[in-house]
Amino acid sequence: MNRRARKRLLLIALACAAGLAAWKLLPRGVRARYTKYEYMIPMRDGVRLFTQVYVPKDHTQAWPILLRRTPFGVDPYGPDAFRSQLGPSPTFDRAGYIFVFQDVRGRFQSEGQFVDVRPHLPHPTPRETDESTDAYDTIDWLLKNIRGNNGKVGVWGMSYPGFYASAALLSGHPAIAAVSPQAPMTDLFRGDDVWHNGAFMLAAQFQTYSSYFRLRPDGPDFPPADPGRGFDYGTEDGYHFFLQHGPALHDIARIIHNPLFDTNAQHTTDDEYWQSRDLSQHLHATSVPVLAVGGWFDAEDLAGTFRTYHAIGRDTFFVMGPWAHGGWLRTPGSNLGEVQFGARTADYFRDQILFPFFEARLKGKGALPAAKVYAFETGSNRWRTYDAWPPGNAQQKTLYLRADGKLSFDPPAAGERAFDEYVSDPANPVPYVEHPPATVDENYMVGDQRFAAKRRDVLTFVSDPLPHDVTVAGPILPHLHISSSGTDSDFVVKLIDVSPGTGYAQLMRGEPMRAKFRNSLSQPEPLVPNQVTALNFAMPDVNHTFLRGHRIMVQIQSSWFPLTDLNPQKFIDTWQATRADFVPATERVYHTPQQASGLVLPVLPQ
Repeated sequence: MNRRARKRLLLIALACAAGLAAWKLLPRGVRARYTKYEYMIPMRDGVRLFTQVYVPKDHTQAWPILLRRTPFGVDPYGPDAFRSQLGPSPTFDRAGYIFVFQDVRGRFQSEGQFVDVRPHLPHPTPRETDESTDAYDTIDWLLKNIRGNNGKVGVWGMSYPGFYASAALLSGHPAIAAVSPQAPMTDLFRGDDVWHNGAFMLAAQFQTYSSYFRLRPDGPDFPPADPGRGFDYGTEDGYHFFLQHGPALHDIARIIHNPLFDTNAQHTTDDEYWQSRDLSQHLHATSVPVLAVGGWFDAEDLAGTFRTYHAIGRDTFFVMGPWAHGGWLRTPGSNLGEVQFGARTADYFRDQILFPFFEARLKGKGALPAAKVYAFETGSNRWRTYDAWPPGNAQQKTLYLRADGKLSFDPPAAGERAFDEYVSDPANPVPYVEHPPATVDENYMVGDQRFAAKRRDVLTFVSDPLPHDVTVAGPILPHLHISSSGTDSDFVVKLIDVSPGTGYAQLMRGEPMRAKFRNSLSQPEPLVPNQVTALNFAMPDVNHTFLRGHRIMVQIQSSWFPLTDLNPQKFIDTWQATRADFVPATERVYHTPQQASGLVLPVLPQ
């Protein structure tokens, strides 16, 4: 046998070994316990939605239905192709449910037209449809056509599927016994994926609409899109990529030619388009138990979790853990980047809260969670339970910006320097991490901010070492006095925990505020150049203990690139702005007794 033949046999043997290894890794547990079916379920207007149903092979008892509706596809397709996991955790698969996955209207194998965050219809006519009616019709069909169900339905979803879970709750179907919206997209102008206080979430929106949510011709015969096909940036340097192709939004939009991206970027105020898509205005107290879930370090839908919880009512079960977007489903939850949490927090949530919640409501086994609110307290790294969020015993204390970069719970004294200033230049914006990648670095929410403290266009204020623990539980309220040489500017506020020894300056919360929206997100107003103006807004909640010996840091800057789009620093619609409109501006932050600036913190008693 010659060398070429021996080499060929070796390659065949290696391929066979690899095939055998792959076979052993196939999801034999799911295949052994479940039978998979695929259906086109008709809606009330005749449109059919592609739906996968996994039914337990154990026919000795009736099973509840656990439904998840999604715009991201329900791979793998085909009755002989099985998922490796069906429920939110393997525990669900072993316990037994009828698992249902559905492509929403107009996505992948489902018929109809996709509408991004389809507005809810409070009183639809018999032929009108929205996501709540599609959920209702789907559930009704399943109950009548899937044998062996026990008549109870649970609905869950994370991120965009969380929006569909909330919509299913609005359907009012009597079979729904439990719903868990997790990081649900809720109000896209007020803090979820698209806009934060008038600043456009540039990198994330570009990533989403360049790789996902490509529009397709209407009709069921159009082949499904490939959700794994990412956009080719041609570089790993996201900072210079967006500077090169921008800074104007419409210039960046030309790269991907996606009308969905254009629509989001063109609606630059909280207008009727966004208001009609705010699902929280329709949510209300319900007799159906709801488990709202989110992560303190969710870079996408942190605001939606809180808005959903508060909209439904105080009887909602609520969980906030130390997780990035979806980290409670995909990770052990023991750390995020360099930050350690001292336990497998996500495992605890899945096994001790989420699974018992559905078991109690859908099977009558065990009990609902013992507390209404489970909130992981970072810093001290412990779970806390409350009757409601935020805790009612928090005391509002102002952390004041002082002269010479100091930070104190004592207000400014007479005679201190009146203000600090910097020049914000759109040609040299402040990056959100030291070296921004092409796609969003979700660990930025716990990132080390020492790099930013070195820049001249970032104001940094630091407290003395804390003599005792300071626990902050609730929303952060910046109350600033600012001025700008421009007619508009962004002011990004960051609350930071500085560890002794290492000096790691961990971002605890950061949020931009576009000054023209200081009085209204719907009716922007220009700044009067160089005139002192109050700038008050709310940053998302935290539940964090600044430990004794640590320092609290606050940074203020006027760009956070390319996490958010650049402000031209002129009073102009950002979609209409051209490259020539982006100009430097001198920004001032005041800290006098009469014009004090600071952060109002909800501090728990010691």
